[in-house]
Amino acid sequence: MIHSPEPAHPAQAATLEGTTRLAHLGVIRVEGADAAAFLHGQLTQDFALLGLSEARLAAFCSAKGRMLASFVGFKRAPDDILLVCSRDLLAPTLKRLSMFVLRAKARLSDASESFQVFGLVGGAVPPQLPPAPWSQWRDGEASAVRLPSAEGVARALWLVPVGEAAPSGPALAEPLWRWLAVRSGVATLNQSVVEAFVPQMLNYESVGGVNFKKGCYPGQEVVARSQFRGTLKRRAYVVHAEGTLAPGQDVFQENDAEQPCGTVVEVAPHPDGGFDAIVSLQTSAAAQGSLHAGNAGGAVLSLLPLPYPLLDDI
Repeated sequence: MIHSPEPAHPAQAATLEGTTRLAHLGVIRVEGADAAAFLHGQLTQDFALLGLSEARLAAFCSAKGRMLASFVGFKRAPDDILLVCSRDLLAPTLKRLSMFVLRAKARLSDASESFQVFGLVGGAVPPQLPPAPWSQWRDGEASAVRLPSAEGVARALWLVPVGEAAPSGPALAEPLWRWLAVRSGVATLNQSVVEAFVPQMLNYESVGGVNFKKGCYPGQEVVARSQFRGTLKRRAYVVHAEGTLAPGQDVFQENDAEQPCGTVVEVAPHPDGGFDAIVSLQTSAAAQGSLHAGNAGGAVLSLLPLPYPLLDDI
């Protein structure tokens, strides 16, 4: 696999600390005695055994195993679960999930106006929050969820009911949060790429987003076959480009102007110029290099090292 040198480390490295409001994220609330059991039967992760000190990264898939949304989910109480997702996918996702409630004692609602979502970076992350990714810590009505670190910097989500105090700490520029999210290599699905990927195409099995031992959920057979039948042919990569990138853009190899070999998933401006992105690529294309966004003569994509190891195919 060809990796290009990383761009210079950010001149603003000293500013990678603080808090920022994440208005692009929304919240679905699932309440009732069957809340955990219901989500367990719909999402790619185990919610039946979800503890009050844990969180889950999970995908909601179509019957064909294609991702319709991704979530960070956690319990505020045994019968009260919050799912954080991209706000542009919340309404259709809520509608589709609600179709499957049937007789389950679970009530789903859009709680985006009831809770505020913040990103915490560096020293703003509470020291009481356990260091393992997808841990949860409660502070009164507020909940902190540990996310995978990026650039060696700690990150967390902070959810608090509207009207409660915002988290303390210096203000963090929101683009820096988005850049760290990209550099973490853990993509949040957005409207531009809905139904484009099975979870493994975004490395979800390697970052805690898929449980292969749990029971059935929509698309489970497709997701399992993608893992068990042999080598996965498409993966997520982190890239840098000097030119502008956009979610949903096709990626091409220089010698094939007709057939795209990948898709741009999530983009953020690099603090020192250009753009970084998570892209889902054919592994063969990633190995050959000469990648361009938009068309075969578009912005050159330089592959950067993933910040986590990929699980071996099973």
